[in-house]
Amino acid sequence: MRVGTGESAVVLPKSGLRPASSIWTRAYLRLLLCGDTACVLLACVCVLTVRLVAGVYIPLEEYLLGVGLVAAWPLALMTGGAYRQRANGEGSDEFKAVFNGGVSLMAAVAILAYATQTPIARSFVMAMLPLALLATLFFRHRMRKHLHRRRAVGEYMRQVIAVGHRESILDLVMQFRRQPYHGMEVVGACLPEDALDADLDGVPVLGSFGDVVGVVRREGADAVAVLACPELDGAALRRLAWSLEATRTDLFVAPALLDVAGPRISIRPVAGMPLMHVEHPEFDGMRQFVKTAFDRVVAGAALLGLALPMLMIAAVIRMTSPGPAMFFQTRVGKRGKEFRVVKFRTMVVDAEQLKGALLDANDFDGVLFKIRNDPRITRVGAFLRKYSLDELPQLLNVLRGEMSLVGPRPPLPEEVDQYGGDVRRRLVVKPGITGLWQVSGRSDLTWEESVRLDLRYVENWSLILDLQILWKTWSVVTRGEGAY
Repeated sequence: MRVGTGESAVVLPKSGLRPASSIWTRAYLRLLLCGDTACVLLACVCVLTVRLVAGVYIPLEEYLLGVGLVAAWPLALMTGGAYRQRANGEGSDEFKAVFNGGVSLMAAVAILAYATQTPIARSFVMAMLPLALLATLFFRHRMRKHLHRRRAVGEYMRQVIAVGHRESILDLVMQFRRQPYHGMEVVGACLPEDALDADLDGVPVLGSFGDVVGVVRREGADAVAVLACPELDGAALRRLAWSLEATRTDLFVAPALLDVAGPRISIRPVAGMPLMHVEHPEFDGMRQFVKTAFDRVVAGAALLGLALPMLMIAAVIRMTSPGPAMFFQTRVGKRGKEFRVVKFRTMVVDAEQLKGALLDANDFDGVLFKIRNDPRITRVGAFLRKYSLDELPQLLNVLRGEMSLVGPRPPLPEEVDQYGGDVRRRLVVKPGITGLWQVSGRSDLTWEESVRLDLRYVENWSLILDLQILWKTWSVVTRGEGAY
């Protein structure tokens, strides 16, 4: 059974195989439903208990209203899309759906209470429903963490057949293996006819572009990922989608324009054709003003709150190794402008002079210089680096407007001298104390991966993305993984 670029398309019968992940997916969604109901029930019991302890008389109508709201809560979340399979597991869609569903129910109850002049609903609108929303969001967060832990050991994964050329498939395999929380595992690949003997780092080549549907049926795959390739044009993709429709196998298509997502992309019909419109990123204007204001306010507050711990760190550095507590180094910022970055000193004083003798021990395959067990790092410095405490003085650079809280890694001038044309795009925004590179592997990343993450941030930056990265940075830093 083949799907090629010819005129005919093979459509599988409706009795085709169901995706292998459907069993655990349904069980997971049922668990979410039970947990959401338990959260709203707990909120209802808490509100009623507090009123009873306070000696407030509760009429029967209010108990019945509580029962009704408990029953309506999961329905409201379902209306908001909180039980869609694609919304759960990663990204912010799940939390947005829960928030929208909960707020919609609050608004509906408030409007109904106002229209009917019913005073008994006010306590539920002002206390029970907000409490239920907070409890549900917390429950969803913990369930997501549990799901990520199971995926880290190979469970709850969706089996994917990758279709494309060798280089793009290898990149996809590498990303899925590095970030298993996405729940995707490439179990096979379909390549062009002249490349069926290619090595894909352990992923078997199961057929050519014309064998995709047969491979999906034989392997029981959950999804097909079509990477950008000229052989699979619009007509071929349409016929492939028709053939996969019968098995309910998901189809993912990677656009030729990579690392651009979110609100910058929209599909617009033009002359009867669906065209992808890509808006330019905004590096100036009101959004940039808001980001700068947010950076400086947070940096100022953090410096005030961390002043005493930072003084203690400086004192420990001075007492445990000769030399100053602070380390100043020239880095390259926005639009290539150089500035002096300030950090806690974590190496011996003559570390720069010793660098030349250690070049052969570089663990990076690009322009960066990193050694996993760098002999220049002091004992206290190793601890500071593990938990990124040496970066705290960079809040001064943020306050001065030279850096941002979130952004690409601040490079050295000699690194910038080796940049190619694409890599220089990192310099169109301010460098950051943390960034996608910090929450995606830190020093364990290769040079290519570090560049790709920085460019992805540049293309898709927003204040919401900054807040997400700051939230993730806390858990990454406290684990101390990937730092040296």
